[in-house]
Amino acid sequence: MLRSPFRTAVFLVALVPWVATLCGADGARPFVHPGMLQNLDGLDLMKRMVQGGKQPWRQAYDNLLQQSYSAMSFEPKAIAHIVRGAYGRQSSGDANLRDSANAAYSQALQWYVTGDRAHAAKAIAILDAWSGRLWDFEGNDAKLLAAWTGGPFCNAAEILRATESGWTEGQREQFRRMLLDVYVPLLEGFFPEANGNWDAAIENTLLSIGIFCDDRALFDRAVAHFLRGAGNGGIVRYVYPTGQCQENTRDQGHTQLGLEYFALAAQTAWNQSVDLYGAADNRLALGFEFTAKYMLGEDVAVYGTVSSQGRGRFSDIYETVYQHYHFDQGLSMPYTARALEQTRPRGWTALVFYRGGAERPAGKPASGTTQASAAGALAEATATAPAEAIRVMPGESVQEALDRAAASNGWVILAKGVHQIAAAIRVPSGITLAGEGIASVLWLDPQKSGPAIINAPEDLHDVMFRDFVVEVGTTEKPSSDPNQDRRGRSNQTALSRAGILLAGQHAGQMRRLQFAHVTVRHATHNGVAVRGAADLRVDACDFSDNGGSVVPGPGLEHNLLLSHVRGAEVNGSRLDDSSWGSGIYVTESSSITISNSEAARNRRNGIHSYEASDIRILRNLLEANDGAGILLDGPTEGAARAEARENVVRNNGARGIAAVHAPEGVLRENSMRDNGEQ
Repeated sequence: MLRSPFRTAVFLVALVPWVATLCGADGARPFVHPGMLQNLDGLDLMKRMVQGGKQPWRQAYDNLLQQSYSAMSFEPKAIAHIVRGAYGRQSSGDANLRDSANAAYSQALQWYVTGDRAHAAKAIAILDAWSGRLWDFEGNDAKLLAAWTGGPFCNAAEILRATESGWTEGQREQFRRMLLDVYVPLLEGFFPEANGNWDAAIENTLLSIGIFCDDRALFDRAVAHFLRGAGNGGIVRYVYPTGQCQENTRDQGHTQLGLEYFALAAQTAWNQSVDLYGAADNRLALGFEFTAKYMLGEDVAVYGTVSSQGRGRFSDIYETVYQHYHFDQGLSMPYTARALEQTRPRGWTALVFYRGGAERPAGKPASGTTQASAAGALAEATATAPAEAIRVMPGESVQEALDRAAASNGWVILAKGVHQIAAAIRVPSGITLAGEGIASVLWLDPQKSGPAIINAPEDLHDVMFRDFVVEVGTTEKPSSDPNQDRRGRSNQTALSRAGILLAGQHAGQMRRLQFAHVTVRHATHNGVAVRGAADLRVDACDFSDNGGSVVPGPGLEHNLLLSHVRGAEVNGSRLDDSSWGSGIYVTESSSITISNSEAARNRRNGIHSYEASDIRILRNLLEANDGAGILLDGPTEGAARAEARENVVRNNGARGIAAVHAPEGVLRENSMRDNGEQ
């Protein structure tokens, strides 16, 4: 007979701050057991529904039994040293370990449903085989394999421990020691340098280990990493404010893998009364809807080019998020619902996650933020060029066209195509340099260092840049894997390559400079730097993925640098993913307004004001930066008379808004949540 474990209440009201004093050895906030992917109520419901032949549970259970690892004939082949190379190559024991973890979980579920002790004995035999043998993991994918297997092993163990399975105290202790001695040392540092599906899987496994081992500190560490993990680690690093996922440009198989593990982690935390589903305004729901929409054959708006690889091949990952967001929270999830129509006939996750309930009317849809929604070069130009504009075809000299246009304060149009330049273009005063949208690409010779565009006169004035792309990477098109794009900028020996560098010799020397719908990307140096200007406007631009660790060093190059600028407005722009710098760094400047923009996933800060006065930061989205969302500081005057108002500041690694030195500053009506230091 199965016995019900003791139910323990969990008193957890808020997710912040994540401090050790709340999770020490004094036994505060004990865990609910069982309490990983299912709690006791969920397990009992599953058993009743399957035994009663109710759908979709019965079909899901039958589908589980069809999996090769679900058979009683499965045999674990435990070895001491597991090796998994990249993509499974040059491996030893990895396939059997992964099948063993799934088999143990399957047998534990079968034991709970049927009460047949043979299934419990089989699950125990699998856990014993590996916990008595496994020493370590090796190879490129060591952490990934451990993350894939730790979760199902723990879920199986949680069921066995909560029932009269025959699993002895000595066997449980041997399994616990494997988790603490083999899995935790490998995984506790996460792996934010890899694509985000790695850390999502690691978070799920560490949450599960924390629960099984009653280790609150380990559990809380995984929760914190889910919310604001550095690098590629957290949910807002993986799912962007539009719903696009980090790996949508790579392939849809890896994207679904990442979403799956974020969902499993959220469900595991939910059963311990910690709400990760709701992080960043239900960001996980947005990611599922975006990906399901594309998988179903519909168009989606992306930064970069969405990959068709894996499109239409649905993984069995949609059940838990639909159950939570639609049935439990009343959120409209139409594309996820359609994805379930593809997966339920052959999948088995409904067995674990479906809890039933009447179909709810269409509720509020998952929605993202609107800042920078039209940033960067668009499909077509946003302004009409005059008839007398000089049109430059790829292969023709852009510099010659600019010199000709300077005589008449005219326009130069970069026709669609790639315009490779061997040296920096020197821009004269009084001209407009424009493109025909995102297909007009100015590309610095990949063998050259230096900037792509500079000013010709030191007193440059009355210049407009609009509707084109400055590609500073060493390939004319970005990699389909965004994580690979960032690695070159982490190398101090890489070529120092900048986007647009405009420099005067004193404050306000350059005048009336404008940028509109310009994209500058993949610079190892600054994306755009303006030093010594007055009356600067940056409207709806995308300066992202710039700022590496090349000379003069990490943290000194940014997506956008403003120095000694008197009067500037940055509006509706995207300033994301600087590998080593900030979204925007403003120094020794005054009368600066930054509004309706997005500065996210930067290595340092979202917006950093250093010795800048009268800076207004209004209605921006500042999330997932390793440093602060907004940092206001400086050694003398600091950020005098700064105003930060109506910003969404969340999931940053340091403080949301850090006003280190902001005399007479005004900070009000900002929404701040889940930042590292409140």
